[in-house]
Amino acid sequence: MTVAAVQSGQAGSAGSSVFDEVESRVRLYCRKFPAVFTSARGSTLVAEDGREFLDFFCGAGALNYGHNDPRMVARLVEYLHSGGPLHGLDLHTTAKRHFLRRLRDVVLAPRGLDHRVQFCGPTGTDAVEAALKVTRKATGRRQVVAFTGAFHGMSHGSLSVTGSRAARGGHHLGGDVLFLPYEDGPTGRFDSLAVLAHLIDDPSGGAGPPAAVLVESLQMDGGVYPASAGWLRALRELTAARGVPLVCDEIQAGCGRTGRFFGFEHAGIVPDAITLSKSLGGAGLPISVLLLRPELDVWEPGEHTGTFRGNQLAFVAGAAALDLWEDPAFLARLALHGDRMARFAADVRALGLPTRARGMVVGVDTPTLEAAERVQRDCYDRGLILETCGRRDSVLKVTPPLTITRADLDRGLGVLHAAIHREITPGREQG
Repeated sequence: MTVAAVQSGQAGSAGSSVFDEVESRVRLYCRKFPAVFTSARGSTLVAEDGREFLDFFCGAGALNYGHNDPRMVARLVEYLHSGGPLHGLDLHTTAKRHFLRRLRDVVLAPRGLDHRVQFCGPTGTDAVEAALKVTRKATGRRQVVAFTGAFHGMSHGSLSVTGSRAARGGHHLGGDVLFLPYEDGPTGRFDSLAVLAHLIDDPSGGAGPPAAVLVESLQMDGGVYPASAGWLRALRELTAARGVPLVCDEIQAGCGRTGRFFGFEHAGIVPDAITLSKSLGGAGLPISVLLLRPELDVWEPGEHTGTFRGNQLAFVAGAAALDLWEDPAFLARLALHGDRMARFAADVRALGLPTRARGMVVGVDTPTLEAAERVQRDCYDRGLILETCGRRDSVLKVTPPLTITRADLDRGLGVLHAAIHREITPGREQG
């Protein structure tokens, strides 16, 4: 089969009908964005009918550095031509050695992190599974504390610590999870940390110290709710004082989405364990890791394995992506883009819609699911792709690439602002 045949959609059936005929009903994003895409570069996706779309969805966080970054593509092509291994389990390879060195030198050491790096299965949910297993083993305790609005993955253990009833569905999930309100979600402020401290300290409270507290420094799927620095610091102090491992899920907030490499850096804390995935692979290639403080690295060899842990191509592209974090021009541009996103959030707030912003993400509350879908369709029809999130899927999640040009950023935000103005007018919805 030729490349032309694949790109033209003629791989065994006519046009796009093969998707309806063969693919499972579980598919989602292609229903919202039904174009058939043939190429992508930077912040732009190109459909086979010639339409171009600005991508403010970025692979649900896997494409923070945009599509087909030329630096990463060049490294990948060079590696492929070199005959380097494409699959290696957890064997030593030159690609893994270089990635580990870059991760240590660019990310861990400058932040004073002495964490060990555990390569998990290829998606973030397996890093969460590993975190749950290893903290339970290290502490000898079972219960885990999670927060309302949380999203940690779609496998069994990760779903058990995910707050969304829609995601959990009718699946029979394990217990031993206590949910407490996130700092400042849509239900308003609630002193969940005081409750947690009481439950741990009260000898008749029925809880005691948990095996871990699992938190997102910025809840993305929960509706774009960034935790305040003060709340995260208080949570870190509470858990440290009671010998409870703090696990930060940075799968969506990490790799620069908040303007810093880790979302928790805004609070100046050091978690005991950190989950990373998505854009860690640089070019959208699958990889996930669990960063563990040495005292939590209590695994026996082979105790948590996976056939596809440690993707060699993700090592190559991921190392190239880490180079950006030593580039002053990239860092300066990222800060300027973050300022532009904050101004956009303020402009939308002036229209009467609540917004939240941190770095390169903005969440816009709309009155209803239907209102959010209207804005999303309006944007798609005008060449902009973005996702919705939140408890009722009524929050617009704005996540452009970190490497986007200022012109494309302004253009995309302009399309979105105009769509909000058209589709959500005073009195059209009742909140």
